[in-house]
Parts: sequence; C-alpha cells; structure tokens
Amino acid sequence: MSSKKQGLSSIGKKVIMALTGFFLMFFLLQHLSINLLSVFNADSFNEVSHFMGTNPLVQWVLQPVLIFSVVFHFVWGMKLEYENNQARNVKYAKYNGGANASWMSRNMIISGLAVLAFLALHFYDFWIPEINTKYVIGDTSGLIEGTENFRYHEELVHKFAHQPWRVFLYVLSFVMLSLHLLHGFQSSFQSVGFNHTKYTPVIKMLGNIFAIAIPLGFIFIAIYHYNVHPH
Repeated sequence: MSSKKQGLSSIGKKVIMALTGFFLMFFLLQHLSINLLSVFNADSFNEVSHFMGTNPLVQWVLQPVLIFSVVFHFVWGMKLEYENNQARNVKYAKYNGGANASWMSRNMIISGLAVLAFLALHFYDFWIPEINTKYVIGDTSGLIEGTENFRYHEELVHKFAHQPWRVFLYVLSFVMLSLHLLHGFQSSFQSVGFNHTKYTPVIKMLGNIFAIAIPLGFIFIAIYHYNVHPH
C-alpha cells in the first residue's frame, strides 16, 4: 500500500512539473513573438510592450503567476532530480546511466541552473528597472522624457548594442535553454500520458524543432541589435 502511494506521489510530482513546463513553453513562444517585433517593427514592439506593461490583468495576475511558475518549476525540478539520484544510489552496479540516457536528461540540473542565472540577469536588465520606473518613480507613461516616443525599443537596443559581453551571456544562456528543452519538451508530454509508439516520434520531432527554433530566435534578436545599431 505504501509503495503504491509513493508511486502515485511520484507520478503527481512529474505531472506538476509537466504542467508548469507547458505554461513556461507557451510563455517563451509568446515572449519571442513580441520581441521579434523589435527587429521588424519598432513601433509595434513599443505599443505591445506598453500594453503588456500597463494592463492590470498582465501585471497583477499573469506576471505573479509567471514568476511563481518559473521559480517553482526549477526548484521543484532540482528537488525531484535530487530525490531520483538518492533513490538510484545502488543502480550503478547494474546500470550505466551514461550509456542509456542523453547528456540533456542526465544534466537537467546544470542546464536548469544556467537558465535560472540567465533569468536573474534578465530581471536585472529589464524587469527591475521597469518596476522601478513604474512603481517607485511613478512613471507609467512608457515615454522617453521630453519626447513622444516610447522608450521600450530604445532600452532594448541599448542593452545589446553597447555591451558585447551581455550579448555573449544571452547567447550562452539560450544554448543552455535549448539543451534543457531538448529533454524537457518530450518529458513533459510523457509525464501527462502522451507515450505511444504512434505519437512519441511526432512529439520528439516537434520538441526538437521547438528546442532549437525558440532559443535561436532569441539569439538572433540579441545578435541583430548588436550588429545593426552603432556601438
């Protein structure tokens, strides 16, 4: 009976990880679509950024849920990985994990920590200054002082155009995110029951596309703004 409860508990933990993973993958897709506007249409990027930054639903409901999901997903994932490692202390006498599992699946903690470090930098670069501008200084207009232009595109460009070390860190972080997603995408679907000979190859293919295309899109944005705008 106790072993059955323990098994259900393990499945429940994986399902929670999968659901938060789905939410964060959807956010990545949405975030990339907005950021790509900074390359192709600066005015639209400014307008969408201002809407997202002043909409009460986004600011007071979706944003707290997102922050909680990010922290929960990675902390919970590291906790599960630690528990799995503890439970497999004797496995290596009979099981060579390195021969039967990919590097990504065996090093999700490493890639997860790298992504968390990137998020800390991203918060420092954009989220904290934005919160300071809106709620400490009290400027919710989104405008550059003394002009009628929105400041969002200018602030984004400034971060990448003048600081190559920051571009390098962003690129490295998105490479680690790609490695994380290469295992995490398929694992999330498997955790919620999508594990079938008919569907698994399709999910794996879509996962590989997502894990490469999404981080590559963010890398393209950083490199574009570094190369196109004067240093």
